[in-house]
Amino acid sequence: MEEDESSGALLKPLVFRVDETTPPVVQSVLLERGWNKFDEQEQNAEDWNLYWRTSSFRMTEHINVKPWQQLNHHPGTTKLTRKDCLAKHLKHMRRMYGTSLYQFIPLTFVMPNDYTKFVAEYFQERQMLGTKRSYWICKPAELSRGRGILIFSDFKDFIVDDMYIVQKYISNPLLIGRYKCDLRIYVCVTGFKPLTIYVYQEGLVRFATEKFDLSNLQNNYAHLTNSSINKSGASYEKIKEVIGHGCKWTLSRFFSYLRSWDVDDLLLWKKIHRMVILTILAIAPSVPSAANCFELFGFDILIDDSLKPWLLEVNCSPALTLDCSTDVLKRKLVHDIIDLIYLNGLRNEGREASNATHRNSNINAAKSDRGGLDAHDCLPYESLSFTSRMYNKDDSVVEKAVSVHPKAAPVSQLEGEMSGQDDFHLSTKEMAQSKPKIRSRHTPHKTLMPYASLFQSHSCKTKTSPRVLSDHGKAPDPQAGNFVLVFPFNEATLGASRNGLNVKRIIQELQKLMNKQHS
Repeated sequence: MEEDESSGALLKPLVFRVDETTPPVVQSVLLERGWNKFDEQEQNAEDWNLYWRTSSFRMTEHINVKPWQQLNHHPGTTKLTRKDCLAKHLKHMRRMYGTSLYQFIPLTFVMPNDYTKFVAEYFQERQMLGTKRSYWICKPAELSRGRGILIFSDFKDFIVDDMYIVQKYISNPLLIGRYKCDLRIYVCVTGFKPLTIYVYQEGLVRFATEKFDLSNLQNNYAHLTNSSINKSGASYEKIKEVIGHGCKWTLSRFFSYLRSWDVDDLLLWKKIHRMVILTILAIAPSVPSAANCFELFGFDILIDDSLKPWLLEVNCSPALTLDCSTDVLKRKLVHDIIDLIYLNGLRNEGREASNATHRNSNINAAKSDRGGLDAHDCLPYESLSFTSRMYNKDDSVVEKAVSVHPKAAPVSQLEGEMSGQDDFHLSTKEMAQSKPKIRSRHTPHKTLMPYASLFQSHSCKTKTSPRVLSDHGKAPDPQAGNFVLVFPFNEATLGASRNGLNVKRIIQELQKLMNKQHS
């Protein structure tokens, strides 16, 4: 009888809680996975497992979170997502650990405090350049989606009346079909103590919808890549040279384009991973301790014509709206986030190991019958989708999926969630018409070389069995769906992230890795 009662408890579905800001795709994915939506009229206030919303949570909400609950925000991350705070923290890291590691952010001044310094820099550079123009971009510290941005060359056009940052404008971006673009890289931090960072292997490439032109700095459709701006432009619906319809590509399509011009995209990907780690390290020591929460960031990265990546900004609650067919990847992204947090979290610390063994024997039946687990028995799904991207001998991308879960949504369902039309597909002839300005040395890829984490020396092996978090002495899982672990990346950094964060030791390990890669 006791076994029957225990088995019955396991059949209880997981419960998610939302508010009016929660993206519809999140609710759709959770319902698809067999979760129930929290009903405050019918259920106890604590009877939920995941609370997902756009806005941050108060510290009291973090303090009162129960062992079976997860919040989709971590306290203290505005230090990364406010443009002025990000600039200050990266400046501090550059001062502490040298400019060679932190050369990925443009020269930045925080207004109004740095106004005098900016004026001095502006006129000193103007004197050095003579008749050659320099370009600057002014951004509000707190606004997003391209609002309030000003690009200028002449000082008389510069007006600041609030909290802004002023940066050197990257005037030599990598152009595709003469259109500017940037990358949206998804990063999930499942914990800051110990620090655990995953990077999503798929992402978005966002294009301006008019051709790049430095002679007209007021044309936002030529200089800003924000989708919220460009989807309202006159050229959005047109079939544009190389890019096609709309203003987005997938990251894999972008890398495929680079490979067609002998660009070493794997090297670029390694640089991006390193940038992500160094950026998060800037705030990690000062982030408050909080259990049972995670954070999804959207890193906006611009590639210049020498193939150097530049960090533009970091976004909290990156947009999960489905505006076009390219955005369908966000559905898989949400699925993989759920797999990831259940792989690394939601453990009941009070359970004994013997009880855990009994629970494992009933997991498969519970999932197949009801699609969920009891709130007090939240174990990782065993049928995770471990997908690795690999190169074959002719440089095409091969998706190798094992035990795929969850199943893909029907096409009709996806079409119902998209307001845009399908993207225009790139032809070989069109790819030949637009070539990256600078060609990089290309290292030929070996047959079926894994295209996952930048750190090939990772000591962990992929398992489908649940792993304990590194505060219990074991490393986090290296992969969940398309999320790949990038930190910790070896035993030394795993040790340096336990019992406090030893940033100096981590920086040393990164420097060793960079030197090894350069050699």
